[in-house]
Amino acid sequence: MAPPRNVVKIAVQMPDAIPQLIQLDQAKPLAAVLKEVCDAWSLVHAESYALQFADGHRRYITENNRTEIKNGSILCLSTAPDLEAERLLGGLQSGSRERRRETLQHLVSLAPDVTFAQEVISRDGLQKLGTIIEDGDDLGEVLTLALRAFLELMEHGMVSWETLSIPFVRKVVCYVNMNLMDAWVQPLALRLLESVTLSSPALGQLVKSEVPLDRLLVHLQVMNQQLQTKAMALLTALLQGASPTERKQACAHHALAVLQNIIHSAAPLGDEMAHHLYVLQALTLGLLEPRMRTPLDPYSQEQREQLQALRQAAFESEGESLGTGLSADRRRSLCAREFRKLGFSNSNPAQDLERVPPGLLALDNMLYFSRHAPSAYSRVSNRVGGIWQGPCGLSCAPHPILFFYLPPPPQFVLENSSREDKHECPFARSSIQLTVLLCELLRVGEPCSETAQDFSPMFFGQDQSFHELFCVSIQLLNKTWKEMRATQEDFDKVMQVVREQLARTLALKPSSLELFRTKVNALPYGEVLRLRQTERLHQEGTLAPPILELREKLKPELMGLIRQQRLLRLCEGTLFRKISSRRRQDKLWFCCLSPNHKVLQYGDVEEGASPPTLESLPEQLPVADIKALLTGKDCPHVREKGSGKQNKDLYELAFSVSYDHGEAEAYLNFIAPSKREFHLWTDGLSALLGSPMGSEQTRLDLEQLLTMETKLRLLELENVPIPEQPPPIPPPPTNFNFCYDCSIAEP
Repeated sequence: MAPPRNVVKIAVQMPDAIPQLIQLDQAKPLAAVLKEVCDAWSLVHAESYALQFADGHRRYITENNRTEIKNGSILCLSTAPDLEAERLLGGLQSGSRERRRETLQHLVSLAPDVTFAQEVISRDGLQKLGTIIEDGDDLGEVLTLALRAFLELMEHGMVSWETLSIPFVRKVVCYVNMNLMDAWVQPLALRLLESVTLSSPALGQLVKSEVPLDRLLVHLQVMNQQLQTKAMALLTALLQGASPTERKQACAHHALAVLQNIIHSAAPLGDEMAHHLYVLQALTLGLLEPRMRTPLDPYSQEQREQLQALRQAAFESEGESLGTGLSADRRRSLCAREFRKLGFSNSNPAQDLERVPPGLLALDNMLYFSRHAPSAYSRVSNRVGGIWQGPCGLSCAPHPILFFYLPPPPQFVLENSSREDKHECPFARSSIQLTVLLCELLRVGEPCSETAQDFSPMFFGQDQSFHELFCVSIQLLNKTWKEMRATQEDFDKVMQVVREQLARTLALKPSSLELFRTKVNALPYGEVLRLRQTERLHQEGTLAPPILELREKLKPELMGLIRQQRLLRLCEGTLFRKISSRRRQDKLWFCCLSPNHKVLQYGDVEEGASPPTLESLPEQLPVADIKALLTGKDCPHVREKGSGKQNKDLYELAFSVSYDHGEAEAYLNFIAPSKREFHLWTDGLSALLGSPMGSEQTRLDLEQLLTMETKLRLLELENVPIPEQPPPIPPPPTNFNFCYDCSIAEP
């Protein structure tokens, strides 16, 4: 007879004792179970003991998590968490350095357990650890362990970071600012200050005033990757609360060090460092947002002077010669005409720049172009009246000679200057639309993502990188306009092609602006058309009915191959990052599928460690217990974060599996490291549950396999036209006398 559902068979062990094999009734109070276990070993005072999981982090078993005990689990009998906390906190007061070290090691190993952490915190354990950190009697292993234990306890969120005292924070700052310090102490101190800065504005100001930027620069220049990462984390945390002026100075101060010591380093970038580089780039580009959100004010004297400077740079000689001795009305009419010739849609340019975005940022870009390439800007405006014209009457902008680029740019000499209105491409309109396009591609003004790692190295080694990127892009637009032989009606089409050229080149992550210019100019309009055609052929394939029928017959077999690949990927396992509601965490955990496809095994791992073996993973979830797969906003760990823009990326990468957890329903929550991993895992879990694999990655893989298999099947029919309809079947013959009778023997 099978045991009841709420009874599990487990083993309980204790040092120097024979293990017990018992049937644990989950309906029985945990105190009664402990009493029975202690009685079997003749132990008195059962309330002084507690059960722990024997593997993993040796978490204490409570009424809240006891349903995690499964058949075959191994538990151990240990001291109750309140007594253990009392004993360890007493050991911290010992005068023996060795005993304090051993006590801190044990404290660090138990601190991740929430039950033990509650007991330590309730007994002023944080204050006692803070005293060790403030005293700083031992700057080596004891201080390292004290900082680790303090951080582990604070990560539970039971105590606010705002409760930390100013002397304590200043002492931690001293550890960061010291020259000769243990290699493990400073990364932990930087991590603590990062948490303080992100959680407490008041203490964040203290950290900002006490930690000089030059000191962080020193940490960024060392060869210790962990120290570099934590220094970058503190830098981005400080910049998020800094004023625009302070942020601009700090970004300029650290850009070269980041480029030389981190981006161009021989060591590969970790995920956390890539995220902080993304945040630093987003904060740098975010300085452009006020200008992007501000429309031109027609009553501002400064802005009117900037517009006049833009006009005079283009039409200085013409305006000065023709404007002499004219009346005020005539002079205004002349200015309005010149603004129209410059490419503004209205005689009053303020009306064009009232649109936000790009607002005043478009004016800044045009001014930067006119001041840093005055001859090219003047040539464009004077020779063709603000309209870019090329050979054969086709409008196009000459590539300006930009003296601030390393290689001399090619000279685009305009030999023909015939004008045709239908080929006009206004400079101002192009600049305004191009500024909007660059802001969209670079996500200027958008909130920082908690997990994104997409950054462009060229923004860390170039002053005024956005404006100079505009100068390269305006030349690209000119070149593309000429190649497309575009007219005014084709303006939007040209901008779509330019968007694709810029997006494809940015995706390559060029290391410098010069390399970006080289690559984007190597992607002409003809190459864009070829790439589009190739991608379209890969996506569509042939649409002949016989081929479609063949593809339908191949689908079941190929879907089986995809299912097999997904399950193999789950067996290999993946590192997932834990995400808190406050900020991106450093902790990782690993999950994989057992080779027999019956159990999901998972557990925490250390940063930088190699993937664990199957036997070392402490937690197990039988596939048979999984009830459903949830994705996106349906996941419980995503619903708790709200619906802000910064959580949009989490929605796209989040998935959970629900399973029976005693009488309640529990969840195993995931945040995939990438969109591809999200598709692979959701497909694999769907296959385990017998559900269809409906991800975008499955569709792409199936399409690729179908295309390859179809081409292999049709190799012998190359250059043979396949009819749209099968040939008609001829009618049956009038008689069947032609049939041979095999039963008649020949003489």
